[in-house]
Amino acid sequence: MSIIKQIYKPSMTVGQVYAKIFGSNALPLPIGNVLELGIEHDEDVKKQDDMTALGGGTHAEVRRIKEAKVTMKLADLNVVNMSRAIFGLASEKQAGVVVAEPHVATLGGLVRLAHIQPTAVTLKKGANAGAATEVLAPGNFEVRPEGIFINAEAAGLDDDELLWIDYTYGAYAVIEAMTTKAVELALTFGGLNEADGGKPVVVDIYRASQGITKKLALINKDFGALDVEGSILLDATKTGVGISRYYKVSMA
Repeated sequence: MSIIKQIYKPSMTVGQVYAKIFGSNALPLPIGNVLELGIEHDEDVKKQDDMTALGGGTHAEVRRIKEAKVTMKLADLNVVNMSRAIFGLASEKQAGVVVAEPHVATLGGLVRLAHIQPTAVTLKKGANAGAATEVLAPGNFEVRPEGIFINAEAAGLDDDELLWIDYTYGAYAVIEAMTTKAVELALTFGGLNEADGGKPVVVDIYRASQGITKKLALINKDFGALDVEGSILLDATKTGVGISRYYKVSMA
């Protein structure tokens, strides 16, 4: 039977989502585990009343597509996905060594270091780095991924004393949020229909903006995810009679 005439076609799809910057010549790359992916349509419906007889009704109707948008729930909060979802610029910090990073002591407070995950930490106090002496009393401070926590009962330390901290750190990524505009992507969904023998369902979205995530969960009891959506925009490079300028669905 021709695929065009096939009636039995239940659907429950899984698959990979790939993305590249719209207009780029690069190959699309997988974006990780996508828990939900969908396309939503919004219509602009204009109706003309039937005024020729009692009882009313519709004499004419015109339906036009007002908007199409893509929605995604991203399970992999990698640097690329996170950057796009918070309109951020990402950079990589190389591993390094810090000598005499200056801070001011507050008992019971956190010294937020310039880099994360410090190791080989030496904490000193003094009027200047050259004259500073190491704070050796046990239990004075705790090394944490975000910095140095000074215990409230730290011996030999007072509020407002000058601190000088030596440490090493490994490579890590930094994303400066809300520093850029929405990215435009070309998306491909390589779907497999589990309800129909694993047959392929491939969807190409030629050009779509990606909006900022509505919420970035920082403390939660379940796996984190990024809910994002964007408008499906016209791709002027797609031309020809019966050729969509927005997206196409290919299915076996």
